[in-house]
Amino acid sequence: MGSNRSMPESAVVPVLTYPDVPAAVAWLSATFGLVERLRIGEHRAQLRCGEGDVIAANGGGERREPGAGAVSHSIMVRVEDVDAHCERARSHGAQVLLEPTDHPYGERQYTVEDLAGHQWTFTQTTADVAPEEWGGELVDA
Repeated sequence: MGSNRSMPESAVVPVLTYPDVPAAVAWLSATFGLVERLRIGEHRAQLRCGEGDVIAANGGGERREPGAGAVSHSIMVRVEDVDAHCERARSHGAQVLLEPTDHPYGERQYTVEDLAGHQWTFTQTTADVAPEEWGGELVDA
């Protein structure tokens, strides 16, 4: 894969739509700890999210913010400390949809909704669990 300083380095980069990109960047940075990488006017920004990237973009054409009561997608992000991350998000007014919960597949996770209605799940590994132990099936190792 080639390198381009104008593009995020990640192979997969979600593009999330917000009505006000500068406000979204400020909120995502303060609330989730994302780091702004590149700003393109007032309509688009690239943000680092751990080892991944996400783009915040204005709506227009077919691109719109999520609708009330409908989830078309969600973003999952790995973090070191789910409980501390959840408290940070809550202190910035994020709506926590699922409190930090331990799962049999070795992850502790919580789900939150951002200021435009996008759902984010933050996950912390608590154990290395074989998929077969909780009903999964590893297809490609």
